[in-house]
Amino acid sequence: MTTQLTKPAPTPAELELLRILWQHGPLDARAVYDALALERADASYAAVLRQLQLMHGKGLLSRDESRRPQRYAAVEAQEKVQTSLLKDLIGKVFAGSGKALVLTALREHVSEADRLEIEKILSNKDSGKP
Repeated sequence: MTTQLTKPAPTPAELELLRILWQHGPLDARAVYDALALERADASYAAVLRQLQLMHGKGLLSRDESRRPQRYAAVEAQEKVQTSLLKDLIGKVFAGSGKALVLTALREHVSEADRLEIEKILSNKDSGKP
């Protein structure tokens, strides 16, 4: 299974908009702006519309032009983008070691509840349970 993106890697600002589209599905620019404005008071409708248009031009988004207002949707699935970005991060920051990434995450960025859930998943995997 390949995890290479067929489009350019999204910027952090583009990832914000993609996250909204992955969460809600296809939306028009106003709805994307409304969702972003809940998180970022500095968001502007014009900037969101322009970013969506640029992302469409880069091939990151599709645009349904058969209706008004036009609706935008992510071209790549969230999992595919995350996997590709993670693979790139592991290669650049952790010298290709997934183990180093996981150990760093477990030491620094995982709550006790999450740690227990991870242990349960690993225990089930070792015992052959789903």
